[in-house]
Amino acid sequence: MPITNHNVARVISLIEKHNKQYKVPAVTLVARNHHSPWHVLISTIISLRTKDEVTWKAAERLFKKANSPQETLKLTEKQIQELIYPAGFYKTKAKTIKELAKTILEDYNNVVPDEIDELVKMKGVGRKTANLVLIEGYGKHAMCVDTHVHRISNRFGYVKTKNPDETEQALRKKLAKRHWIGYNELLVTFGQNHCAPISPRCSTCPVSRFCTRVGVTKSR
Repeated sequence: MPITNHNVARVISLIEKHNKQYKVPAVTLVARNHHSPWHVLISTIISLRTKDEVTWKAAERLFKKANSPQETLKLTEKQIQELIYPAGFYKTKAKTIKELAKTILEDYNNVVPDEIDELVKMKGVGRKTANLVLIEGYGKHAMCVDTHVHRISNRFGYVKTKNPDETEQALRKKLAKRHWIGYNELLVTFGQNHCAPISPRCSTCPVSRFCTRVGVTKSR
């Protein structure tokens, strides 16, 4: 029985129940701890190609030293590098963080934009980051698609797309809007802990009867 709009709510409910045993993604944890779009934006930048435990610790070190765009601008790039190390590409990210602080202060009156078209104008901010800021920072309905969301949505057979951008557009058209806010956290958590890129745990999957296993050649 493939996943369709008739049973997707059931699938989401089953995964939500299953995910309770796992930690939430680092950016979600930052959002719950700080309740600020700025913190979500910066932690998302840090999280790119970086493990969650590293992201959380790096973000918290930075926020203890500089908790706002104004305070961040007072730091040198070298100081930011040292605070977020060993996040992947920490030197590039430090430069981006400093530029974002300047842009938000000078161009947006110290307020992180709450529109995707404005967010993606800023250096280092792609659609994934922008959508996550809207979801976790502002509680807005947005569709954040990373590698986990792209992979699992296609593995389920719910969409048939070639890349995350195509997946975002397909999900915006197909998935009921009431599911948008939680969809990224749901599948990121599930993908990190159970539905792995290689050899997913299909034998103990809570939604195996709905999944078409697209692209799965080996499983546990």
